[in-house]
Amino acid sequence: MSEPVHFPLAAVVGAHDLKLALCLTAIDPRIGGVLIEGPRGMAKSTLARGLADLLGEGPFVTLPLGATEERLVGTLDLDAALGQGRAQFSPGVLAKADGGVLYVDEVNLLPDHLVDLLLDVAASGTNRVERDGISHRHSARFVLIGTMNPEEGELRPQLLDRFGLNVALQGQPLPEARGQIIRRRLDFDSDPQAFCAQWADAQAELRQRCQQARERLEQIALDDQALAQITQRCFEAGVDGLRADLVWLRAARAHAAWRSAPGIEAEDIEAVAEFALRHRRHDRPAEQPPRPDAQPQGQSSPSSEPLGSGQWGELPGQPVAVGARREVPRWPKKP
Repeated sequence: MSEPVHFPLAAVVGAHDLKLALCLTAIDPRIGGVLIEGPRGMAKSTLARGLADLLGEGPFVTLPLGATEERLVGTLDLDAALGQGRAQFSPGVLAKADGGVLYVDEVNLLPDHLVDLLLDVAASGTNRVERDGISHRHSARFVLIGTMNPEEGELRPQLLDRFGLNVALQGQPLPEARGQIIRRRLDFDSDPQAFCAQWADAQAELRQRCQQARERLEQIALDDQALAQITQRCFEAGVDGLRADLVWLRAARAHAAWRSAPGIEAEDIEAVAEFALRHRRHDRPAEQPPRPDAQPQGQSSPSSEPLGSGQWGELPGQPVAVGARREVPRWPKKP
């Protein structure tokens, strides 16, 4: 039985930001994967499948929405246990995705403990299983691609932050782009082999560019100048923790490798800024100028109330910084 033919990534119309984010993750999987936000019918799975080809024909594994923890991490092989009386590991989805892409559709609808678990494994590259009388560990290095429609439920901020990059797709392509999308889809459906042959050169060029970028990646220094700019921008954006700084720096280096540049420059930092900050940003509110009638610190305003009146220990309210709310696009819910 022949392998299924996938729509080539080079033939996807538009979605330039998402294609760039996917290529950067293929160049350096340590970036931490990509979370794609957008409505249905936006070719999210097509783009994710195309990424597997850029990794060198790695496996493309989909995590079913109703998957259990045993299905995800693996469990005891019952046939070996009952038939041969020995404990043997039965691989799960994480083992099958090793070296390729793990695609999680509607990741915001998965139980939080499963999302947390697969993000931990994606970060460490190793799956450890201690259950059902077995102790097993195996390599689980994959690029994690998650999709979600925020209208159908958000991820907890702690889990949202664990995805390296975040890209939002627009639900309304222009008429010209819509026509190209439909035409290419019809051509692919009518003769997948011929369509892929038509785009073989462009796909091979894209694959070669990613491969060459991977080879030169370690030659590009994670220099202090770039780090200083990124840490300052992260501070101004009010992000929690330090993951944004690390992801942004790695993504900027991958972008420099993508451009065949010898080092990280300002354009590399800017090119990936929104990818790294979009799901983490809590912009600090601008400081308000002092009121003309405000009293200097340590002085009180005149009062007609006698000394000792009012509530004992009462203190004036203190301003509290509140981060800006993450905007959620108004996409239609699934029927």
